[in-house]
Amino acid sequence: MRPLDRRLLSSARSARGHLAVTAAVSTLAAVLVLAQAFAVAELVVRPFQQGADVASLRAPLLVLAGVVIGRALLAWAAEVSAHRISAEVKYSLRQQLLEHVVRLGPAWLSGKATGEIATLATRGTDALDAYFARYLPAAISAVVVPPVVVAVVLSQDLLAGLIILATLPLVPVFAILVGTATQRRARSRWRTLSTLGAHFLDVVEGLPTLLVFRRARAQVETIRRVMEENRRATMATLRVAFLSSAVLEFVTTISVALVAVSTGLRLVGGTMDLRTGLVVIVLAPEAYWPLRQLAVHFHDSADGLAAAERVFAILDTPVAQRATAPVGVRCDLTRSTIRVEALTVTYGRSRPALAALDLTVEPGEYVGIAGPSGCGKSTLLGVLLGFVQPSSGRVLLGGTGGTTDLTRVDPDDWRAQISWVPQRPWLAAASVDDNVRMARPDADDAAVARALHLAHATGFVAALPRGGSTVLGEGGAGLSAGQRQRIALARAFLRDAPLVLLDEPTAHLDPVSEAAVAAAVRRLARDRTVVAVAHRPALLADADRVVWLDGYHPGGTTVSATGAAS
Repeated sequence: MRPLDRRLLSSARSARGHLAVTAAVSTLAAVLVLAQAFAVAELVVRPFQQGADVASLRAPLLVLAGVVIGRALLAWAAEVSAHRISAEVKYSLRQQLLEHVVRLGPAWLSGKATGEIATLATRGTDALDAYFARYLPAAISAVVVPPVVVAVVLSQDLLAGLIILATLPLVPVFAILVGTATQRRARSRWRTLSTLGAHFLDVVEGLPTLLVFRRARAQVETIRRVMEENRRATMATLRVAFLSSAVLEFVTTISVALVAVSTGLRLVGGTMDLRTGLVVIVLAPEAYWPLRQLAVHFHDSADGLAAAERVFAILDTPVAQRATAPVGVRCDLTRSTIRVEALTVTYGRSRPALAALDLTVEPGEYVGIAGPSGCGKSTLLGVLLGFVQPSSGRVLLGGTGGTTDLTRVDPDDWRAQISWVPQRPWLAAASVDDNVRMARPDADDAAVARALHLAHATGFVAALPRGGSTVLGEGGAGLSAGQRQRIALARAFLRDAPLVLLDEPTAHLDPVSEAAVAAAVRRLARDRTVVAVAHRPALLADADRVVWLDGYHPGGTTVSATGAAS
């Protein structure tokens, strides 16, 4: 990623006002630098060469005081404006990243390290503070201040101006040479940090299992090794950054010294007056300082640029096109028949995950989907959710107004009419009521309580220390698997969508929890269309019909490869 990447800058369009303020502040700061140089020159020349008293120095003293106060206020304004830009850009990037990940869907996310996405959305975007709050204002100052200072120095003394013009390009040249190495180090460090974050998240999520099988210590050693790699990468990056700082400091010091020595010799020789010499000596460091700061803050922003590079790589990942025809058709799932025709999904592999499935689901019907592991049951739900694109075949929606291909339906409108209960529902570190209310944020307490009652969750919720106000741990820690499933079913009741998709809701449950979940599903199916993937008989026994995939029925009956009702 380039230091001034257009795409990253375009993310700051919402903060153009603050960016304009930053540019104006840099311009005013350049003017104040000039005023400061001339004020200092007057304060030295008047008393030493002209014998002026304190009263006659009032004007330059007031100018100098005003310059000091003005520069302090401008620095404060620039800091506030820069942080506003950073906050707005980070919010925009995070929103774009999360929305695009949702559009890419679970099928894409399942092949990625979720820890990396979490790191990008948090620490990665936070690293952009240095870019927008430090580097970008320094870049504006580097464009505005040096030309103004050089022009004034040239007008005062041609030789000093030419020395500055000759040595000024050395700062960006050395900054680029060392900055390239810093970028490589920063990318390497970011990859190590992403690996560490992803691995640590996986370990934390699987910690109970690791403890049961006594494998936690081995993972501790793995994390320690990766942390050591991250430490070495960080130290290598810092060494290069410190080297860059030393090199640039040396270059700027030598350059200013050349101006000072040249000016001093001419002052001693009497070929330059004191006022001009003082102006040149005071202004010379100001010509190099913005470029010096630009190089320093570029190294500070290297982590943010590396993270932004990865964010844009994800944003550039194409979302599978749902249709060749214009998208936006709306449908009513309360009256629509869902017809699956020769549906095949391969995921790019030679053996299809779902092969030539034909299926019809009538409004209000409870259909069970069964079959051996790997036959495509969850893939079918992914297609119905719109997150998995068929390799061939289609899904049609039939109603009184005719038939519509699912690829032409507005995806937001389609998903708004679906409740999805996965095998392992996600619960936030929030209260039970708030977890249920995620299905409909505007629901009142009475609606939440009714949803919990319909899901057969009232009993165990009442037994919690604070009832529905009890705060759960991340992922529902503190609840059993069956209790978590009933919370997820309560969401489905609260959402009250016409189509409910269930993915193995009774898997890994004890008989008591399984019976409670099955009873809740029966209630869901009374006035909704339900498609339930299941292995165990508790759910299949209540279905209006069961479709067995992969041509196999456990009772010994062979059915068509496209599926048939038992």
